[in-house]
Amino acid sequence: VQLVESGGGLVQPGGSLRLSCAASRFSFSRYYMSWVRQAPGKGLEWVSDISSDGGRTYYADSVKGRFTISRDNAKNTLYLQMNSLKPEDTALYYCARPKKAPGGSNWNLYDYWGQGTQVTVSS
Repeated sequence: VQLVESGGGLVQPGGSLRLSCAASRFSFSRYYMSWVRQAPGKGLEWVSDISSDGGRTYYADSVKGRFTISRDNAKNTLYLQMNSLKPEDTALYYCARPKKAPGGSNWNLYDYWGQGTQVTVSS
Protein backbone atom coordinates (compact mmCIF):
# COMPACT_ATOMS: atom_id res chain seq x y z
CA VAL A 1 0.00 0.00 0.00
CA GLN A 2 1.25 3.44 -0.88
CA LEU A 3 -0.36 6.81 -0.13
CA VAL A 4 1.35 9.95 -1.39
CA GLU A 5 -0.03 13.39 -0.53
CA SER A 6 0.64 16.57 -2.44
CA GLY A 7 -0.74 20.07 -2.83
CA GLY A 8 0.25 21.64 0.46
CA GLY A 9 1.90 25.02 0.76
CA LEU A 10 1.74 28.51 2.20
CA VAL A 11 -1.53 30.39 1.77
CA GLN A 12 -2.97 33.56 3.20
CA PRO A 13 -5.99 33.49 5.52
CA GLY A 14 -9.14 33.22 3.46
CA GLY A 15 -7.33 31.43 0.67
CA SER A 16 -7.80 27.98 -0.79
CA LEU A 17 -5.78 24.86 -1.43
CA ARG A 18 -6.56 21.47 -2.88
CA LEU A 19 -4.74 18.47 -1.47
CA SER A 20 -4.38 15.23 -3.38
CA CYS A 21 -3.51 11.73 -2.25
CA ALA A 22 -2.37 9.26 -4.86
CA ALA A 23 -3.11 5.71 -3.78
CA SER A 24 -1.52 2.57 -5.16
CA ARG A 25 -0.95 -1.12 -4.54
CA PHE A 26 -4.43 -1.82 -3.22
CA SER A 27 -8.00 -1.77 -4.43
CA PHE A 28 -8.65 1.90 -3.74
CA SER A 29 -12.31 1.82 -4.76
CA ARG A 30 -13.13 -0.75 -2.08
CA TYR A 31 -12.08 1.37 0.89
CA TYR A 32 -13.27 4.35 2.83
CA MET A 33 -10.54 7.00 2.96
CA SER A 34 -9.75 9.76 5.41
CA TRP A 35 -7.89 13.00 5.93
CA VAL A 36 -6.25 13.56 9.30
CA ARG A 37 -4.11 16.51 10.39
CA GLN A 38 -1.60 17.33 13.07
CA ALA A 39 -0.91 20.90 14.07
CA PRO A 40 2.50 21.84 15.48
CA GLY A 41 2.84 20.57 19.02
CA LYS A 42 -0.60 18.94 19.03
CA GLY A 43 -2.05 15.50 18.56
CA LEU A 44 -3.80 14.02 15.58
CA GLU A 45 -7.11 15.53 14.57
CA TRP A 46 -9.56 13.73 12.29
CA VAL A 47 -10.71 15.99 9.44
CA SER A 48 -12.93 14.03 7.06
CA ASP A 49 -13.99 10.60 5.78
CA ILE A 50 -15.44 9.51 2.47
CA SER A 51 -17.14 6.26 1.58
CA SER A 52 -15.70 3.90 -1.00
CA ASP A 53 -18.07 5.12 -3.72
CA GLY A 54 -17.88 8.77 -2.67
CA GLY A 55 -21.56 8.89 -1.80
CA ARG A 56 -21.15 9.53 1.91
CA THR A 57 -18.91 12.14 3.47
CA TYR A 58 -18.22 13.13 7.05
CA TYR A 59 -16.52 16.21 8.46
CA ALA A 60 -15.15 17.50 11.73
CA ASP A 61 -17.11 20.47 13.02
CA SER A 62 -13.96 22.59 12.73
CA VAL A 63 -13.91 22.26 8.92
CA LYS A 64 -17.56 21.68 8.05
CA GLY A 65 -18.74 24.10 5.37
CA ARG A 66 -15.18 25.03 4.38
CA PHE A 67 -13.57 21.74 3.34
CA THR A 68 -14.81 19.23 0.78
CA ILE A 69 -13.55 15.67 0.50
CA SER A 70 -13.87 13.83 -2.79
CA ARG A 71 -12.34 10.97 -4.71
CA ASP A 72 -11.78 9.76 -8.24
CA ASN A 73 -11.73 5.98 -8.18
CA ALA A 74 -10.69 5.83 -11.83
CA LYS A 75 -7.54 7.74 -10.92
CA ASN A 76 -7.04 6.15 -7.48
CA THR A 77 -6.89 9.62 -6.00
CA LEU A 78 -8.36 11.25 -2.91
CA TYR A 79 -8.85 15.01 -2.66
CA LEU A 80 -9.44 17.65 -0.02
CA GLN A 81 -10.60 21.05 -1.23
CA MET A 82 -9.93 23.58 1.49
CA ASN A 83 -11.56 27.01 1.29
CA SER A 84 -11.70 29.97 3.67
CA LEU A 85 -8.53 28.78 5.31
CA LYS A 86 -7.71 29.99 8.81
CA PRO A 87 -4.39 30.12 10.68
CA GLU A 88 -5.68 27.32 12.91
CA ASP A 89 -5.82 25.07 9.84
CA THR A 90 -2.01 25.08 9.78
CA ALA A 91 -0.96 21.46 10.11
CA LEU A 92 0.60 18.46 8.47
CA TYR A 93 -2.21 16.78 6.54
CA TYR A 94 -2.24 13.01 6.19
CA CYS A 95 -4.17 10.75 3.91
CA ALA A 96 -5.05 7.55 5.73
CA ARG A 97 -6.88 4.30 5.07
CA PRO A 98 -9.22 3.02 7.75
CA LYS A 99 -9.60 -0.74 8.10
CA LYS A 100 -13.27 -0.24 8.83
CA ALA A 101 -15.45 2.54 7.66
CA PRO A 102 -15.53 5.31 8.60
CA GLY A 103 -12.34 5.80 10.59
CA GLY A 104 -13.13 8.96 12.50
CA SER A 105 -10.75 9.67 15.36
CA ASN A 106 -10.26 6.06 16.41
CA TRP A 107 -6.63 5.80 15.37
CA ASN A 108 -6.57 2.04 15.92
CA LEU A 109 -8.85 1.70 12.91
CA TYR A 110 -6.24 3.04 10.49
CA ASP A 111 -3.75 0.67 8.92
CA TYR A 112 -1.95 2.84 6.35
CA TRP A 113 -0.86 6.49 6.32
CA GLY A 114 0.85 8.75 3.84
CA GLN A 115 3.88 10.85 4.69
CA GLY A 116 1.85 14.05 4.94
CA THR A 117 1.80 17.41 3.20
CA GLN A 118 2.32 20.66 5.07
CA VAL A 119 -0.31 23.38 4.98
CA THR A 120 0.60 26.76 6.45
CA VAL A 121 -1.97 29.53 6.68
CA SER A 122 -0.33 32.83 7.43
CA SER A 123 -0.24 36.41 6.25
